[in-house]
Amino acid sequence: MSGMSYEIEADYEKQWLFPPSLEELLSADHPARMVREFVEQQDLAGLGFKTRKSEQGRPSYSTGLLLKVWLYGYVTGNRSCRGLERACLDQMGMLWLTGMNPPDHTTLWRFWRDNRKAIRKIFKQLLQVALSLDLVGLVLHAVDGTKIQSQAAGEKGLHRERLKKRLSRLDEAIEEIFKQTEQAAAQEGGESRLPEGLQKQEQLKKKIQEQLDLLKQKERDHLNPGDEDARVMKCRSENRFAYNAQAVADEASRLIVAANVVTDESDNYQLVPMLNQVEENLGRVAEQTVADAGYKAITGLAAAEKKNYSVMVNLAEPQDEPYHASRFSYDAEKDQCICPKGERLEFAHTKARDKVEPYAVRVYHCKNYLQCPVRWQCSSSKTGRTVQIHPNHDALVRQRNKHRDEAMRAVLKRRCVIIEPVFGWGKQCLGFRRWTVRGLEKVNTQWLLMCTAINLRLLHKHWVSGKLRFA
Repeated sequence: MSGMSYEIEADYEKQWLFPPSLEELLSADHPARMVREFVEQQDLAGLGFKTRKSEQGRPSYSTGLLLKVWLYGYVTGNRSCRGLERACLDQMGMLWLTGMNPPDHTTLWRFWRDNRKAIRKIFKQLLQVALSLDLVGLVLHAVDGTKIQSQAAGEKGLHRERLKKRLSRLDEAIEEIFKQTEQAAAQEGGESRLPEGLQKQEQLKKKIQEQLDLLKQKERDHLNPGDEDARVMKCRSENRFAYNAQAVADEASRLIVAANVVTDESDNYQLVPMLNQVEENLGRVAEQTVADAGYKAITGLAAAEKKNYSVMVNLAEPQDEPYHASRFSYDAEKDQCICPKGERLEFAHTKARDKVEPYAVRVYHCKNYLQCPVRWQCSSSKTGRTVQIHPNHDALVRQRNKHRDEAMRAVLKRRCVIIEPVFGWGKQCLGFRRWTVRGLEKVNTQWLLMCTAINLRLLHKHWVSGKLRFA
């Protein structure tokens, strides 16, 4: 008994009498099996994937095998070509998916490069399978966007104001060097020669001017030459070159039912485009779609109404300000605004608003502001209170009426628990905080592949239970 070991050690000389098959190495509920089943039921050629037509030459990796590698890689948080190459050599799920025929990183990259458009279609294919099995709800959806930093180095970005200030300081430095050179030449009585330091300053000035000319040519205030599609956006507490990744999530299943990437710094005009995509993917939109204050552009609310999309958007209007613009009513028949005290504001003029989608608002001015007892509570303007009325003011009024309904307010509060976890899973659980590709089309492909991976993870429990089958 004294010589018996109570610890299990690795036996490196152990041999199998009969070698196991690949099927025996992977559990029946492993996610890799689900990825394989999904891919093998797709008409890859019909989706636009490039497939081999010639029987001459060396054998190539099949389209299905490479797609399985990419999908399973994203499901497990592995998104680089070299990382996928390593996984195909030492991860059991990848070994099983590839049948121990590991592709190299160059082969994986070429597949990505040549099939971006087809890869984006996989997102919709998975959604339609889930929809056909009643796994997608159409009662309540939530839409939101998140800023994801560009892959290009931010330090190489060009900013017009910074360059102008730098050019101004450089001109002052050059002028000072010239003065010093002339004074030295006068004292020595010799010929003044251009110092080496000045030559470097002149070269730097020329480079800065070229950068300013590039910004002018592109009509941009900010530009990253390494990723020209990226825009300066607020990422956490800092402004970075980034893209705006949009998503719509379903309350019942938590599935992402629409996804897109835009270069707009705000979400103002993304409401209807995202709902259009939901309708394209699922056949119709949900009974109610909720969104935060980033989508409160009145033009967008009116466009949603026109398409019969029922939306509830957080207007972010303060409830403790008695003279906020939302407290003023509009009399369209008399073309006047009425303040909470009953005073009527007459039409004064129109005013152009918004650079993205320009429109003109009607401005109404209080003429009796000098006699108003709450003048300074109502407005800090020395010329009296003004109120602006949007061309689609009726849509705003109907949205405000929704906010008066307690049941609708409760629905709006569900927004954060529906859509926010999507971005949390992607950024925290899967480590997706920065794009690994550059250019709008490429990041859009990566975002749709990322959303497909999240949906696969969500559907895995249904696949294990037998409720979901791709056959």
